[in-house]
Amino acid sequence: MEPVPVGRSFSRLNLVGTSFSVGPVKFVSFSTITDQVAEHLCSEIRRGRWTDVMPGKHELASELGVNNKTVEAAFRQLEKSGLIISRGSGRNRLINRHGIKRSFALRIVLFLNDGAEDLKSEWHIELVHALQDAGHTVIAASKSLTEIRFDLKRVAAVVRQTEADAWIVYAGSREVLEWFASQSVPAFALFGHRVGLKIPAVCPDKPPILAEAARRLIELGHRRIVLLCRKIRRLPEPGVSETVFLRTLQEHHCPVSDYNLPDWEETNEGFQICLRELFRVTPPTALIVDEAHYFVATMQFLLSCGIRVPADVSLICTDDDPAFAHCCPPIARITWSCRPVVRRVLSWVSNVGHGKIDIRQTLTPATFAPGGTIGPAKK
Repeated sequence: MEPVPVGRSFSRLNLVGTSFSVGPVKFVSFSTITDQVAEHLCSEIRRGRWTDVMPGKHELASELGVNNKTVEAAFRQLEKSGLIISRGSGRNRLINRHGIKRSFALRIVLFLNDGAEDLKSEWHIELVHALQDAGHTVIAASKSLTEIRFDLKRVAAVVRQTEADAWIVYAGSREVLEWFASQSVPAFALFGHRVGLKIPAVCPDKPPILAEAARRLIELGHRRIVLLCRKIRRLPEPGVSETVFLRTLQEHHCPVSDYNLPDWEETNEGFQICLRELFRVTPPTALIVDEAHYFVATMQFLLSCGIRVPADVSLICTDDDPAFAHCCPPIARITWSCRPVVRRVLSWVSNVGHGKIDIRQTLTPATFAPGGTIGPAKK
């Protein structure tokens, strides 16, 4: 919402509607008169109209065409945000110069990992709606991390060219998250290679569930188990989930090599080449595939080759997808709720807006749904 010019009467307005859109979904969010006054006063403070002491509520009520109670309620909002400081009854509020740097409503930029896939995911849509409902402006960076190949110089260029109060980085590589952790602009790691870094983050607790899935396959007689995941999960060293997967194989005396965590070029053709090579000489009896769209590509490859699931090879996806609910038999997968993830991000954004330091990394529960795509290893 644009700031209302000085002298405009708020009493002539009931509700101001602002349209937001996320992909094909559209909705309207309404601001109360108190919210409009608070945002207007915040804008005026930030542009330097008042620098030390706020005018009294009677003066502002007369200027803006609202009653004293509305201005008082707006003052309380600004006090809660840390922008102004109360000095008690009958005394004008002080402007908190440190609080001026804090954002009453933040401009949050999402650095997507894979734009097309991220934009249609359930957790992304819920997160954007929740942030907008909280009054923040949410936009996506001009390029996704995949588009710029996680190149740090290009990451820095995107950040430099984008006005933002805070960044949310989707599934960043180790190097990308290290770079954001060293910057002054607040940044949050939504998934990604974040363990050991001083950057706030949230992620489903997949490692123990991935170990459970690997053990289930081993119990079914599988010895040649392959985990297909992208480069950022494998290099410069395997992530926590990938390390736990390899360790589980070792603990059950399964041979471990690059075969179990293969390298591949992250293009459609590169993924197909990887699959062809895997099944050319010593085919795996089980595949664990990271990310739903790669799982679908794997299913299509197996179908085209006449390889049966689970008779010839067992399949597990490390993520859930709404389409999986319509599959028969059900897809074996790791599931998790996006609500705790969204709540954690909202908590961090609120702390940023109030100038509070928050670098907590939290994990949300995940579960293994066995499904009908796993079975005994083919003899």
